[in-house]
Amino acid sequence: MKPRIVLLATGGTIASRYDPKLGSTVASQRADELLRMLPQVADFADIEVHDLATIPSYEMDLQFAFGLAGRIRDALARPEVAGVVVTHGTDTMEETCYLADLLLDSDKPAVFTGAQRAHDDPQSDGPPNLLNALRVAASPSSRGLGATICFNATIHAARDVTKVHASAVETFQSYEHGALGEVDGNTVIIHRRPVLRRSFGIDRLEQNVELFRLVLGIDLRGLEAAIGRGVAGLVIEGFGRGNGPSRLAELVRLATRKNIPVLITSRCPAGRVQPVYGGGGGGRDLADAGAIFAGDLKGPKARLLLMVLLSAAGNGASIAQTVAALAP
Repeated sequence: MKPRIVLLATGGTIASRYDPKLGSTVASQRADELLRMLPQVADFADIEVHDLATIPSYEMDLQFAFGLAGRIRDALARPEVAGVVVTHGTDTMEETCYLADLLLDSDKPAVFTGAQRAHDDPQSDGPPNLLNALRVAASPSSRGLGATICFNATIHAARDVTKVHASAVETFQSYEHGALGEVDGNTVIIHRRPVLRRSFGIDRLEQNVELFRLVLGIDLRGLEAAIGRGVAGLVIEGFGRGNGPSRLAELVRLATRKNIPVLITSRCPAGRVQPVYGGGGGGRDLADAGAIFAGDLKGPKARLLLMVLLSAAGNGASIAQTVAALAP
């Protein structure tokens, strides 16, 4: 008996064609049209299709992503379902995938995929990406990986993967951690399994968390205003190991007094933050002011993690402990 795979289609470049009336490429193709190009899928899986949306991922919001994670959980809870594949635009795929991973309470695979080249491009990467993602979702070796991205025949962990190129087909990379595995022809090969994972059961998502990226000579009044209007949490992409101007330490201290957790990440594409430097706004100063250092987790994902932790009614101490466990 072939495994049943639920395909949740949301749009993105994989579902896009050029519209001469608009003079632009737009998401317009339904999932059945994508599958029509892949008759070989019938040899290894039964596919159940749900068209949830036909939109670019840069138009998606947090409520949509949270609802999508719920649809994934519901599908995987069905005993006859072996796995889920989500077609999604690449711009925000890593964020939606990580949110789903944080909320996933099943060891069955949830595989995200998409394309960098549109459906009507003669060199579209959509069909092979979808075929490979379906193979990963149908493979027993994929159990226990959490939510993943399968792209360019490579399988990446939700926590580690990021989009590194605006247009190249090998855009998704996992930097120091490396890929989980690959798809070679008909074979799914797993090289490693993620260990920095935990599932959270929440019925709502605290969305009032802001992300600030430090730049040379930054005016911190925007950050001060966010603290003043009572944001639920803050994530700051600092310089290097997690440093900033001296004024930043004062604002972290102010936020901490107001019970607003502040997570520090690095704006560097690789490496982790640590409270090493002093001098006013160095990482040590920020930590002493109450900031929580988020290891090698990058800003957009640290923001999602903080949203989930706040939604789980965590206090400052429990948030710091969980961040330390998931982002050492």
